Amino acid sequence: MHLLVTRPEPDSLKLVGLLQKRGHSAQAAPLSAFVPLGLEPDALEGVTALIATSRNALRALVGTDALEAARALPIFTVGGATAEEARRMNFMRVVKGPGTGAELVPLIASMVDAAEDRLLHVAGQRLAYDLAGELAHLGVRVETRTVYRMQHATALPRDVVQTINSGLLDGVILMSPDAATIWTRLVVRHGLERAVRGVAHLCLSDAVARRLSPLPGIDVERAAGPTLEEMLALVDLAAANRG
Repeated sequence: MHLLVTRPEPDSLKLVGLLQKRGHSAQAAPLSAFVPLGLEPDALEGVTALIATSRNALRALVGTDALEAARALPIFTVGGATAEEARRMNFMRVVKGPGTGAELVPLIASMVDAAEDRLLHVAGQRLAYDLAGELAHLGVRVETRTVYRMQHATALPRDVVQTINSGLLDGVILMSPDAATIWTRLVVRHGLERAVRGVAHLCLSDAVARRLSPLPGIDVERAAGPTLEEMLALVDLAAANRG
């Protein structure tokens, strides 16, 4: 099965490697690029814990003067991948939460002192969920700081367009709603609506799949859960079904 991986770097090449180890053919075509905005040390003054809902938020701290102080604070993370990144970056106290921001809220509320603690949510420019607002309803003080943004692709690479038009692309991996939105926009821009009808659109979740609605007649498949392991399982299943 020949697959297109749309994740930003460095995750895109890592996923290509995982797919190749499982016997698939894959190429990277990131639909967005990571742009770190950094964090000033004074942003941590009075902060008693951090919240990170993506690995990119942690990566944005690399090379900043705030990183050393940040490592000494407890950090709440969404899901195992973000927790793993925090540990890799030598954060000393990592609290791994469930896989969504909504599920993380009650965990944080149960572990902090609303009267004493002040949390900092390091995040991207676009938020899928108002975590700070929901915690505020529970009396927890949270400030959100934008530490990175994503620069979206304005066109598909020429070799990708040729692969699609030649009928050689079997599947595209879409790991976020933004990726699905960008993919849809670029498919239309290049006039590939008919060509992608034979391509399996492998989505991490229903939220991702819904963004593909402007592309009628396409094959949309969803992972059983919002994890990389479930996405890889979905790829293997799709390959088996295609014979």
